[in-house]
Amino acid sequence: MNTIGVIGAGSWGTALATVVAGKGNKVKIWDIDEKHLKSMNEHRENVDYLPGVPLNDNIEIAYTVEEALTDADFVLFSAPAQHFRSALASAADYIRDDAMIINVAKGIEQKTLARMSEIAAEKLDMNRYVVLSGPSHAEEVGRRLPTTVAVASYNLKAAEEIQDLFMTDRFRVYTTEDVVGVELGGALKNIIALGAGISDGMGFGDNAKAALMTRGLAEITRLGIRLGAKPETFAGLTGTGDLIVTCTSMHSRNRRCGIMIGEGMSPQEATEKVGMVVEGMFTTEAAYELAKREGVEMPITEAIYNATKGHIDAASAVELLMGREKKHEQG
Repeated sequence: MNTIGVIGAGSWGTALATVVAGKGNKVKIWDIDEKHLKSMNEHRENVDYLPGVPLNDNIEIAYTVEEALTDADFVLFSAPAQHFRSALASAADYIRDDAMIINVAKGIEQKTLARMSEIAAEKLDMNRYVVLSGPSHAEEVGRRLPTTVAVASYNLKAAEEIQDLFMTDRFRVYTTEDVVGVELGGALKNIIALGAGISDGMGFGDNAKAALMTRGLAEITRLGIRLGAKPETFAGLTGTGDLIVTCTSMHSRNRRCGIMIGEGMSPQEATEKVGMVVEGMFTTEAAYELAKREGVEMPITEAIYNATKGHIDAASAVELLMGREKKHEQG
């Protein structure tokens, strides 16, 4: 039996805790919100973020970071991307030197424009660092609906170890060494999901959404290749797969937020109504700046950035995209 410390008791952290606890492992889960932890302990359920999924008996609630990470063989970070740096700082002193680190945050840090692995490299041994990503709504994983993801590490043996930790008959895990591609696919698809939601909210139909997804994937791939990712990664689970599920499902916070913006709500009002972190709202700004820095053309990202910042309305964003000069598709 392994011991897993989980940092972050949102829907995804709880769902993944349920997966590994169901295999007989001991899980200790901590969150910065003590009131939320007390509710989970009282109800033995994450009523706030993952209702209807009872906590496995192997899951314990920890009220300090130290308690969560004491004797932990594995540490799972499930904090929002913009809080990963602070979560890592608070946990670093309690992580065993031989512990494996799994990060599931999907985003790019604002201002620094750093990917999560670049932040982690400042404090951790990257031979023991693994990214888990793919088309995987917490609501479905918690209910044991079939799900497939990928784990990425610069050290393939580390990825294989995490593959073994999570693999079940309902949760299939593939491995890859393309950390850059997996991180960028998981982060940037949230931007396109915002755009797909805006399109849906404006009543534009399936044709428009299919175009957004396809051309969105093209610009994600362009940036990924510039930053050293393998192009085939974006055709896999953490690219196309994650893009499909996030752009088409009502489980997606990014799509729901986009729908409300498309229906006329302000970006701030839409984000508040979703009630949980909408990663795409932060990643859009970071990706816009990253594309400018790298000299990569990302017109959809730029249009969504301007719409979510209130520089233009959603209708104007559509007009800008549809009115661009003609191009060759592979150009």
